Amino acid sequence: MLRFLAAFVLACLPLAVLADLSGRIQVIDGDTIDIGSERVRLFGIDAPEADQTCDRASGETWACGAWVTEQVRSRYQTRVATCVSLDTDRYGRTVARCEVDGADIGRALVSDGLAFAYRRYSMDYDLDEKAAAVNGRGLHAGRVQAPSDYRAARASAAQPSRSDCAIKGNISSRGVRIYHMPGQEHYERTRISAAKGERWFCSEPQAQAAGWRRARR
Repeated sequence: MLRFLAAFVLACLPLAVLADLSGRIQVIDGDTIDIGSERVRLFGIDAPEADQTCDRASGETWACGAWVTEQVRSRYQTRVATCVSLDTDRYGRTVARCEVDGADIGRALVSDGLAFAYRRYSMDYDLDEKAAAVNGRGLHAGRVQAPSDYRAARASAAQPSRSDCAIKGNISSRGVRIYHMPGQEHYERTRISAAKGERWFCSEPQAQAAGWRRARR
């Protein structure tokens, strides 16, 4: 709720009036920057992971994640950004909308096909992405897996399977991470979807360290 309220206020007032973070940019990847000691995840966009690959129209595979990082670095490295903090993500990063010389960084990256509108959190850049796709800009010139799907597939490949572990790490419709132990009331009917970020755990300490809490029944 706070995220949506902040986004509404931001839409009504110039960003420079609301800014609570500013400084020179150090680019980490396509959607993450450092401003001083603050790590910032750019609001409303999602860029390919640094190690992600894509397919060109010709079928050739290329390192699109590394390319996006370099493109963002060439545009914004050491430039001064003005940001409004909107949230903190589960990794402890500040989620913010940032501008350089009055231009929204997120919108520029989506418009040029270097990132995607992260519609799970915001529809602000939906039309910008559609225009980039229609015109075949940047990543839209070929085939690219949605970064969120890529992360889910990578996490699934790295996680234990049911044959290895028995604790079910479920994510509720409200985004709450709950693990179910064998014998608990909802254990048998709980289904694990790796695409949603759900996973199996081998021990309770492992589940708790990953951010899950035990089901109450």
